[in-house]
Amino acid sequence: MARPRTRRRDDRVERKPKKRVSILDSEQISYVDYKDVALLRRFMSERAKIRARRVTGNDTQQQREIARAIRVAREMALLPYSVRQVTHRSKRRNERGPDRDGGHESTEATTTEVVEEIVTGEGIEITMAEVTEEGAE
Repeated sequence: MARPRTRRRDDRVERKPKKRVSILDSEQISYVDYKDVALLRRFMSERAKIRARRVTGNDTQQQREIARAIRVAREMALLPYSVRQVTHRSKRRNERGPDRDGGHESTEATTTEVVEEIVTGEGIEITMAEVTEEGAE
């Protein structure tokens, strides 16, 4: 049996989070330029999302300037709208293996598209071919 807690609510100390200092304030930046990609990347996450005010420490006006500059830089193709996530799924939903479908291997064929680029003197020629693989029995 668990021991009852002996701590009272009065013993707890309320912790206030530390106030974040804005990068713009610390570096005395008065104007946010959309061409300053290095600065704007500091206000973006790894997935190219604009970080929130509570994370960056900006005040409301600074956050508006940053967001506007990032939107313009994205439009000018200086910054990405999103980072492409590479996920490779080799099997379809009904072919996930023994742990998902009761221990039976699938015997259905899977189709994989192969993209081939051929560089010629006139330009690039792109061809697509479908390769069919038989599943294990």
